[in-house]
Amino acid sequence: MTTASIANNAYQMAAKLQQQARAMQDTTPQAEAVDFGKMVQEAVGTVVDKGREADNKAVGLIEGKADVVDVVTAIAETEVALETMVAVRDRVISAYEEIMRMPI
Repeated sequence: MTTASIANNAYQMAAKLQQQARAMQDTTPQAEAVDFGKMVQEAVGTVVDKGREADNKAVGLIEGKADVVDVVTAIAETEVALETMVAVRDRVISAYEEIMRMPI
């Protein structure tokens, strides 16, 4: 898998997130807050789905039904999604800790 392939996948994921954000802005009134819990749940679901896809492709490789490149690509996509989730988690925890340090 090449760096261009990883970059292309990242760009496609970012474009998809932008489209989802625009769709949410169009469908929800401005006074209504975005459901953070639902957004986190969808993100975790995406990571789990990518992990399952990578597992299925690895099993397909063992059975001789999948290509090595497809398996490596699926594993790399799962890794990127998981690293993104960990980075978001770290930022949320950091923000929470900062809020807790604020004087009342």
